[in-house]
Amino acid sequence: MPSPGRSFGILADRTRFRIVEHLRTGERSVGALVRSLSVSQPGISRHLRILHDAGFVRVRAVGRRRLYSLRRQPFRDLDDWVRGYRDVLDARLDGLEQLVAADSSPARSTRTTGRRT
Repeated sequence: MPSPGRSFGILADRTRFRIVEHLRTGERSVGALVRSLSVSQPGISRHLRILHDAGFVRVRAVGRRRLYSLRRQPFRDLDDWVRGYRDVLDARLDGLEQLVAADSSPARSTRTTGRRT
């Protein structure tokens, strides 16, 4: 599996992102992707090869056709990586929420409303 930075770099390409979005709903052939994305067959094949080499898609042969689908694990790995940052952010937001709650407590409100402006 590529590192999170490399994975995001791979998915950042507009065409590869659009391919992934189309594959979310299920398996697709190269021809179906060419028709729905209006990208040349060699272009789609090149992007699918990059996604395959990075582990994002799997390919299944049916006769002469190749059907592509998403693999779950790379997206789970990215979700785990993002979750680590989400935990940090949640902890900071919890701390901010406590500060706001303490600042708007009745004792604090009484003390601040007695001031002259």
